[in-house]
Amino acid sequence: MAANRSLGKGGYTCFLPVQSKEKIPMNRFQSADDTADNPPATAIMPGIDGFLGTRASLGMDVVLVGLLLVLPLLAWSIHLVRNRRNFAAHKRLQLLIAGLLLAVILSFEIDVRLVSDWKLRAVASPWWPAGVWLALSVHLVFAISTFVLWVWVVWEAVARFPVPPQPGTHGPRHRLMARLAGIDLVLTTVTGTFFYWLAFVLK
Repeated sequence: MAANRSLGKGGYTCFLPVQSKEKIPMNRFQSADDTADNPPATAIMPGIDGFLGTRASLGMDVVLVGLLLVLPLLAWSIHLVRNRRNFAAHKRLQLLIAGLLLAVILSFEIDVRLVSDWKLRAVASPWWPAGVWLALSVHLVFAISTFVLWVWVVWEAVARFPVPPQPGTHGPRHRLMARLAGIDLVLTTVTGTFFYWLAFVLK
């Protein structure tokens, strides 16, 4: 751990060990819990820096790119079943999308809980803390409901459609629930991108 001692008004200052190049001085009387709840004005960058050139961590960048990649896959999957009547390919793509969503969620949870403190990375935003927290709260509403809907739609489709998949009595209900899940996924991506921009891009 790098440490800096001074006898001036600043008192004793230490620097936390991090993988990022940026450092933030912390007062020795400030506990880790206090730092997490009330990040200092100049924030340290814990964890691994992302690849998009923002303040975000690697996990956050992976989540953002993963969400943006899911949308064209969803559009292609709908095209396959609606215009080409290729139900088998539609099923495979939907299972792939479900797997990607699960990977995105796991990546987010691992990054936030075990690797990086996103709050310290977001503190430089002019919208911290109220605006950032509001954007995250709205995003989580759509993200959680999307996960629940997607699991429900996929589980019902696997359980009720024949193998190989063909149109059946479950079709109308499947189309309705799939539309709701698709709209929810788009809103999840939009609100997630807005949260990322607000928290890690704006200065």
